Amino acid sequence: MLKEKAVSSLGQSTLLLPAWIKSALSANDRLKLYLTLLQSAAQHADAPDASMIDWGQELAQAGLHDAAWLRELVKTSYLDGNVLVIPQLDPLLDALASDLTIMARPVCDSGHRAPEDLVVRRDQWLQRLHGMEGDEGLNREVIVQLTHGDRQQGDSFHLLVMDLHKQLNALAAEIATENLDGAHVWQISDADRPFIQSFMRGLNRTASLKFSHPGLDTAVTRDGEKLLIQNDIGTNDAHVLVLEVEGTTLTVTYSDLHAARFAFFCHALERIGFQWKLFDPVTSTGLNGGKPYHVGKGTLVAEDEEMLHAGLQGIASRIVFVIDWNRARKCLKNFVSKSQAVEILVRAAEKEWGHMAWLLAGGDQLVFNAMQTVDSEVFRIGDRLDGVIGEAAATEFLLDLLRISSHMLLLQQPAAVIADEARLLLTQVLRRRTFEFDLLAEHAAYCHALAQTLSDAIETSARPPVDGTDPLVSRAKTWERRADHVLMDARQRAVRQRHWSAVVALLEKADDVADALEEAAFMHSMTVIPPMRGLPAPVRHVLQQLAETTQAAIQDLVKAIEIARHVNEHGDAADSEAFLQTLWRMLQAERMCDDLLRQARVTILQTLHAQPTDLLLANDLAKTLEQASDSLLETGYALRQMVLTNTGVST
Repeated sequence: MLKEKAVSSLGQSTLLLPAWIKSALSANDRLKLYLTLLQSAAQHADAPDASMIDWGQELAQAGLHDAAWLRELVKTSYLDGNVLVIPQLDPLLDALASDLTIMARPVCDSGHRAPEDLVVRRDQWLQRLHGMEGDEGLNREVIVQLTHGDRQQGDSFHLLVMDLHKQLNALAAEIATENLDGAHVWQISDADRPFIQSFMRGLNRTASLKFSHPGLDTAVTRDGEKLLIQNDIGTNDAHVLVLEVEGTTLTVTYSDLHAARFAFFCHALERIGFQWKLFDPVTSTGLNGGKPYHVGKGTLVAEDEEMLHAGLQGIASRIVFVIDWNRARKCLKNFVSKSQAVEILVRAAEKEWGHMAWLLAGGDQLVFNAMQTVDSEVFRIGDRLDGVIGEAAATEFLLDLLRISSHMLLLQQPAAVIADEARLLLTQVLRRRTFEFDLLAEHAAYCHALAQTLSDAIETSARPPVDGTDPLVSRAKTWERRADHVLMDARQRAVRQRHWSAVVALLEKADDVADALEEAAFMHSMTVIPPMRGLPAPVRHVLQQLAETTQAAIQDLVKAIEIARHVNEHGDAADSEAFLQTLWRMLQAERMCDDLLRQARVTILQTLHAQPTDLLLANDLAKTLEQASDSLLETGYALRQMVLTNTGVST
């Protein structure tokens, strides 16, 4: 299936003739090579011991380097009497018929006057080729009828190809396409030229970012009141863009077999003012192997010509970023989530760095090699980059790598230099890595939420709803479970990466804080459930002091974690001082909680001595709050130990 079929399916057949001619000339080259290989196969069968020609270069020049069956055709053919047995006969016949159809199309099917005998000869040979399908080989007479170029011997397939080629050359001269700033244009008016030049200005601004990848050929013509622009985005059949300019309105019809890339391009054009009408996925006979593809129509109504020119430049400048976009997305998914992979490509396009240079420099293998070279202890086989250094750091690293790759390749630097840059960049990321602190901060945030809610509940002593459910208990349980999940995440990482062991040790102590606060929330809920009538004001007051002191210590833990991110062997002395002062306040809070527990027990005994059940429950609640402060102190010591170890200070 060829790209021009996709253009036709979008309803712009006026644009097809130059593309048909271009494809027909390529088909002519392939047909002549097929016939040459057939003759070579017959000669090799006659003299199997003679040396064979290597056809690799010719196949590559014809774009057939991936056709393995053609490489086998000459050496696997043999004679059986008068018949040349060709194991690859069916694909050969199919290729001859397909390329004959392509070559004859602009001459016989475009509406231009063509010699009638060419149409008849084409149809006869197509019928004859299809009639040979299923045979094991060709006899010598048929081979001659296919390959000879002597008109005195009568017609041949080769002579038909020669005659079609002559007509193609005449037709190409007749439409007389002009090159306007790189666009192939025909039948345009002088008034169209500025619009074409604006489009090409935007296209050429970013076209270098495709490097050696095919694509971005532009064809332009006028169809009545509309100026039509088609861009050949790449090699995929269903990946086509057709732009119409009518008055001050731009209308782009875009098709793509990948839903994610389709959405990416639509979003990019929305940013420059296009509004989209999306259609249901389309299936066209012979297009994209019969699989559905996505089609949409975007419209930009310009307020004036200046806006129209800006729109033409804008859309043209975005096209290069969809070339090989899906391959880049798949490579990036080895290191970050699906959504982050798309976000990276969006940002790289907005910055006009692109992704092709990164792919050409090695793509995902470039990153894998950097991960293993920089620190094989940190990065183990199977690790995803964002799982080790965090989503934000992984995203910024990959973006920087895309930027560096584009810059280096545009300067024609070798891929080895980019590999060195990748390793250096990742080394710098690891030096400022704070992902462990992200987990610590997340866990501390859950502890703070538990303490805040518990403190508020003790102050108000609100009764639960009549159905008996207590929202405090439910919320506390949810936060405690989320804190548990943070700890489990760290434990899983520690299995693969030894440096996470210190984080696990710290989180295990912090998780005791969360457990104690969740248990305290449950105990408090029991004090307001009938037959309990809530705790007296003096008891609530002393318990609230305990809760608020614990909450303040957790706030200091949050601060200490944030300061610890930036404390290293080269860190600011002020950061180190602030870190130690924060830990000192946590120590003081633990001592205050010891004193407050004693005061609470005295108050509880004096107030609730006649109510033994209430007394026991209030005492247990106070003790549990004090246990949370004990665990906080242990957490602070563990954080101090981790920071001192990271900075190389002996303890």
